[in-house]
Amino acid sequence: MNSATGRVPLTPVGQNHPVASLDRVSKEYRSAGQPVRAVDGVSLEIFPGSFVALVGRSGCGKSTLLNLAGAMDFPTSGEVRLDGVATSSLDDAGLTRLRREKVGFIFQSFQLLPTLSVIENVELPLLLAGAPGAREAAKLRLDWVELESYAARLPHQLSGGQMQRVAIARALVHEPKLLLADEPTGNLDTVTGNLILALLRRIATEQNTAILMATHSSEAAALSDVVVHMRDGRIEQILQH
Repeated sequence: MNSATGRVPLTPVGQNHPVASLDRVSKEYRSAGQPVRAVDGVSLEIFPGSFVALVGRSGCGKSTLLNLAGAMDFPTSGEVRLDGVATSSLDDAGLTRLRREKVGFIFQSFQLLPTLSVIENVELPLLLAGAPGAREAAKLRLDWVELESYAARLPHQLSGGQMQRVAIARALVHEPKLLLADEPTGNLDTVTGNLILALLRRIATEQNTAILMATHSSEAAALSDVVVHMRDGRIEQILQH
């Protein structure tokens, strides 16, 4: 596929509804008193089980688009729907609940809390949501990323790759429908980064989770199903592998 229509053509059988849908979305900021469009009229649909990479130069709008798709920010115009819910229809409490239930986040800098153990970091989203069974769910996720024996360690006692796997376990502990990854291999060496990308591939395939990843890396993008090229806040091209 070579297109800029914004409809990612990965629709598993029987799952015709996108997890995230952006309809002519723009996001405008002001810089030195002048309006700047970080995202400019983007339309994009992401379906269950699809692994989508956003690529482009720094400042092209990748991270802003991730924030909009994950209900971390509001568009200036256009509509964002997350699991069928328009984010503009919710107040702050509703947005917080939507993110906690539907979205997982993975960051370049891992964002683990240094004073909490590995398992405490993983169970934290469930504890904040008041969900039962947080410790058992965290154990299962740590087992899935093959770090169950590291549960009692603190983040500084782990390698970069291990910290990112803990961050992935935390992002998955509440079984989100959409996983957002912002430069997830940016602080890792090539071999470790490839292991993290393979883990993301498994998440999409085995758990039918939609993944939207922002990356500068052509190698990372090559492991995705669909590559969305962005320039100056717009979708320039969509390529399906």
